[in-house]
Amino acid sequence: MERTHGTILGQNASRVTHNDGNQKRYIWSSPEGGHKIDIGKQIFCNRSLNMKNIIAVGFDMDYTLAQYMPETFESLAYEGTVKKLVYDLGYPQELLEWSFDWKYMVRGLVLDKKRGNILKMDRHKYVKVAYHGFREMSKQDKVGTYGNTLIRDSFDEPDYALIDTLFSLAEAYLFAQLVDFMDNHPGKVPKGVDYARMYKDVRAAVDLCHRDGTLKQMVAKDPKRYINEDTFIVPMIKMLRDSGRSTFLVTNSLWDYTNIVMDFLCGFRTSSEDKAGKFEWLQYFDVVITGSAKPGFFHEDNRANLFEVEPETAMLLNTDNGTPMAHVGDISPRLVLKGGEKCRIFQGGSVGHLHKLLSIESSSQVLYVGDHIYGDILRSKKVLGWRTMLVVPELEREVELLYELRDTRKQLRLLRNERHLIEDEIHHLQWSLKFDELSDDAIAEKNAAIDDLECKREKVRMAHQHAQRECHQKCHKVWGQLMKTGYQNSRFAHQVERFACLYTSQVSNISLYSPDKYYRPSEDFLPHEFDILPL
Repeated sequence: MERTHGTILGQNASRVTHNDGNQKRYIWSSPEGGHKIDIGKQIFCNRSLNMKNIIAVGFDMDYTLAQYMPETFESLAYEGTVKKLVYDLGYPQELLEWSFDWKYMVRGLVLDKKRGNILKMDRHKYVKVAYHGFREMSKQDKVGTYGNTLIRDSFDEPDYALIDTLFSLAEAYLFAQLVDFMDNHPGKVPKGVDYARMYKDVRAAVDLCHRDGTLKQMVAKDPKRYINEDTFIVPMIKMLRDSGRSTFLVTNSLWDYTNIVMDFLCGFRTSSEDKAGKFEWLQYFDVVITGSAKPGFFHEDNRANLFEVEPETAMLLNTDNGTPMAHVGDISPRLVLKGGEKCRIFQGGSVGHLHKLLSIESSSQVLYVGDHIYGDILRSKKVLGWRTMLVVPELEREVELLYELRDTRKQLRLLRNERHLIEDEIHHLQWSLKFDELSDDAIAEKNAAIDDLECKREKVRMAHQHAQRECHQKCHKVWGQLMKTGYQNSRFAHQVERFACLYTSQVSNISLYSPDKYYRPSEDFLPHEFDILPL
């Protein structure tokens, strides 16, 4: 019988290559590996992490190992949500004619449920870009709504919704459409519905799509249509295991869907109709936990029951904290993989069960890779002390654009400095006019100098504004750079810096580095150091 593509990957992992444009990627353990890595594929470090101290590496599945295609998967989620709004929640039929622009929204935005606004703010929670629906708010409107308050708004639930996952982009776009629709056609929305209620209905429609299995059934029928293939995933996991690490999977998806997606990612291509697959992808993991209910899973005082999953039937078997319990009657034998290796599959439970199953003595021995700041990274880092890696797919394009725009960014810095110098000259002349005893000729001369400087300042301001808008729109036509808001780090970047030890554009970039690498952060700089220590 001919071997599957996935088996070939597993046995010849160190020889896998991949073309990224004109540059080939090689797995680190291959003879060609260990060379300079393209900037879009690099792993960036916030906190020192010595991989020699890591004994177990864990992965989330959805949007981490499985990178969904926004043009197909997000569109599917959007269409399903619209149908639920119309057929289950009483919204008008014309919503069915709407379309979805999957490139419009970005992560890190905040939805103001009460006012119908979409906000992008900096790390200090100052609103820098704001839209009401799809209408850009003026500077006066932004300041009047979010700047003139005695008490700073926290911009948290329940009045605000945080768009921190890629899956949330479709619901954010739909919310903006509904805001515009209600503003233009107030009589067409269900009676008593305001902006906050519309957002609540969108969330309810999304939940309905999940509960009835609409989305996952479509993905299971044709994974290739919705999930990006990444031939480096299997070599990456195999390299980690060959280096002596345990590997585990913790996902909120249930076993049936997890099996289909992981089969696809590992190259075995089990279809949704082939329920009696060989489960060969399990050879790359020690423990798989499905239905984990993250982020609650990460609380050690979580008392959720842990069930073992019988892979052939998806039947749940009782366990005593992971230890098999005696069963009455005929129970199918546990799955045994090639070489006698056993991968145990569970549903539910908590992090305490996982630590016991993998014999983890210290939480700092675990590296967990995920895509969700709150669901994967914040809880595992803040509550447990796990080491964390955040997957940010948008990062690859952004760092490549920043490299292309490096001359423009230098020009922006020079223009800003020039503007400061001109303003200082103007202020000095104005001070002299106010406090010095001057002749009429001297006063006229200083006023003329001020006029010239103000004209010069305006030219510099316009040049700076033009260059800044050019940079903003090249990164994203509406929201600009993901990790910046003006000159400040964005709210999203601030969270990445606080909670992710490492971050990168895709999970398989791990395969480009030594499994024993010591990741070290770059030096931090405060404003007073930039001119003293030029880079």
